[in-house]
This record gives sequence, structure tokens and C-alpha cells, in this order.
Amino acid sequence: MYAASRVWWMGIVILLIAAASGVGTSMVKDRQQRVAVAKAMTGGNSEIAPQIFRKYGCAGCHTIPGVHGADGKVGGPLTAMRQRVYVGGVLNNTPDNLVRWIVSPPTFSPRTAMPVTGISEEEARNLAAFLYAR
Repeated sequence: MYAASRVWWMGIVILLIAAASGVGTSMVKDRQQRVAVAKAMTGGNSEIAPQIFRKYGCAGCHTIPGVHGADGKVGGPLTAMRQRVYVGGVLNNTPDNLVRWIVSPPTFSPRTAMPVTGISEEEARNLAAFLYAR
């Protein structure tokens, strides 16, 4: 009885490991595809975005998954950007609009708390690529 139970549990463990490895591979491919699509959409490099977020203090105001220390509560969390309808509550969510918002938010919403930080358009494209790839 004990041996049969042990074999059954070992079988379950093996199935879980096999399933997890397949899911892991699928998740990596999905992430790689999202990164490639985000790069094509924005012309940016998502890999250097975390440094840019820290350089300009974005992490002090926003929670940004994937950026160490980015747990700010002043601005909204920068999650699921590719699924949102609007950027900053005022612009249709397109790559160019996201870049324009990052560079100069008060241009589109004069009363926004988000300041002009001095981020260049190229840097904003890198941030947009990162946000759309998540």
C-alpha cells in the first residue's frame, strides 16, 4: 500500500515538473515575442529602460514591475500599458502618444503632477518599449 502511494506521488511530481518546464519555455517565448513587438512599435530598446527610469526618478513616483526599487505611490503603477486605452487619462494609447506623454506631460494635461523631466525622445522610446513589453 505504501509503495503504491509513493509511486503515485512521484508520478504527480514528475508530471508537475514536466508541465512547469513546458510552461516556462512558453513564457520565455511569449516574453521574447512581446519584447520584439514592442521594439518594432516604438523603435526603443527595453533592456536599457530600467537605468533610464532610475536616472530620471520615475521609480520615486511610479511602481514599475521589473525595475528594482520602483515602488512609488505618487503616480499610477506602470503596469499593463499595452492593454490600456489612454495614456495619462488624456491621450489614445499609441506608441507615439506614449513617447510624447513621457517627454512632456503638461503639454497634454496642464494640471498633471507629472513633470517635464528632460527625458529625450530616444530615451522615452526606450521606456515605451519596456512598458509595452510587460
